Amino acid sequence: MSDFQNIVVTRDGAIATLTLNRPDKRNSLSLETMIEITRALQDIGISDADGVIIAANGPVFSAGHNFADMAGADSDETRHIFEICTDMMDTLQAIPQPVIAKVHALATAAGCQLIATCDLAIAAESAAFAIPGGKGGLFCHTPLVAVARNLSRKRALEMAMTGDAIDAQTAADWGLINRAVPDDQLDVAVLDLITRATRGSILSKAIGKQTFYDQINMAQDQAYDFAIDVMADAAAAPDAQEGIDAFLNKRSAVFTQRPKRD
Repeated sequence: MSDFQNIVVTRDGAIATLTLNRPDKRNSLSLETMIEITRALQDIGISDADGVIIAANGPVFSAGHNFADMAGADSDETRHIFEICTDMMDTLQAIPQPVIAKVHALATAAGCQLIATCDLAIAAESAAFAIPGGKGGLFCHTPLVAVARNLSRKRALEMAMTGDAIDAQTAADWGLINRAVPDDQLDVAVLDLITRATRGSILSKAIGKQTFYDQINMAQDQAYDFAIDVMADAAAAPDAQEGIDAFLNKRSAVFTQRPKRD
């Protein structure tokens, strides 16, 4: 994956790391960067990686969209930018692996949206988060879609309307991230959580991730009907039966099923 210009993709055992790597541009999510991220996520999704870390190099995690892409653009051109962004966000949630954001600094606008879209997120205590369009001339409509699915309405609208940044501990208290940790413990905390999030049956986890996103915005009765169907089929699968047998016979389970990589 050395042909990427704006990101770096590495692999350490079963964990892949996708790192935003344009610190000179504050890791802005330019059109080219978003296309690269989407392609990298698609490649990881069909690989044998068990989990994914989203990280960034430099003093800013991500400043969000690259305004240079929008300067002088008409509505069709800007629509294309936001469609590419949405495709990137959807791909992140569509791949079978758990994805965790490792946030070390400021994440704003679409950069904050990226973190809100990740399955999990841990931030250094010095990190901060904002959807700052409320301070300027372009409200953060699309970032708010992801942020509002993590926070309560009042807190999401506070972030969007004021545009003010919140610190990492507030982000944890509000539900935007899982937790804030001392800066020097960020690497360890992220590795610990992604390791725990990828244990057990890989196939079961992949089905669980997709089912979560499919049902989360359904009415409760529809969500239960949907989840019953998924869980009934899953309970009869070899990995589930292996886990049940191991529990009943007080032995360690050996899981062998993996998602289809296509």
